[in-house]
Parts: sequence; C-alpha cells; structure tokens
Amino acid sequence: YRPCVGIMLINHAGLVFVAQRIDQVVEAWQMPQGGVEADETPRQAALRELEEEIGTSRAEIIGETEDWIPYDLPRELADRVWHGRFRGQTQKWFAMRFLGADDDIDLATAEPEFDAWKWTPMSTLVDVVVSFKRENYAQVVAAFRHLA
Repeated sequence: YRPCVGIMLINHAGLVFVAQRIDQVVEAWQMPQGGVEADETPRQAALRELEEEIGTSRAEIIGETEDWIPYDLPRELADRVWHGRFRGQTQKWFAMRFLGADDDIDLATAEPEFDAWKWTPMSTLVDVVVSFKRENYAQVVAAFRHLA
C-alpha cells in the first residue's frame, strides 16, 4: 500500500470540506489526501497536501487517527495508477479546524486536482464518496465524529 495522509477539514459550523476531482466525469467527492514523501512526517505531509490541493494553510490540526486506514483500488484503477506498484493506499488521517474564510480556499493551485468544492455535513461523507473509499470514510467519520 502507498503511504498517504488524508485531511478532514472542518469549518466553524462543523461542516466538512469535500471536492470534486478534476479527472472524474461522475460526481464523486473526496477530502484532500496525498502521499507522504520520504523526508517528511505524516503531520508535515498533511499540512503540505492541504496547501498543494486546496491552496490554503489556514488550519490547525485538532485530531489524528491512531491507526493507518487502508483501502484497495478497483483492479482496473490499480493497474493504471502509480504504474501498478500499489494495490491501494494506507492513510493516516488528520482532522483540521479551518481558521480562514471561504475566500482563502483556491483550487487553482500549481497542479490542480479539483474543479469544485463544498462544505457538507460529516454524516453525508460516506454517501458522496466513490464506492471503494466508503469503508475508509466510515472509519474516519467514526474517529472524528466528536470534533464536528
């Protein structure tokens, strides 16, 4: 599994940030996530990914999953993504409190991954994500439910 971090960004109203991937034709939302580089800790990776993916650093870490949470890619994706090196990802998740305003979020980053975003209730996350990430998201919601 590819080591990765995920970020549940929670705003002042207790809603969670989700974004639509730029490379998808179907509606499928996700929270920011990304790989951990060899020279960084998962905590450093989470802060870097937040800025790289949604153009803001206006957040503070308020929670972290105790364990890494894996998910498998569907076979047709696993063969293409990362040149078939990984069957999926194992993720360390971080809950972050958003400290900015909506204007501080900018999807037009150096290498855009998303083309739309919204705030959504934590209770709807499992319903809006692609099917192969649903179990992963259910575990993340269970870990951070108390923070919304």
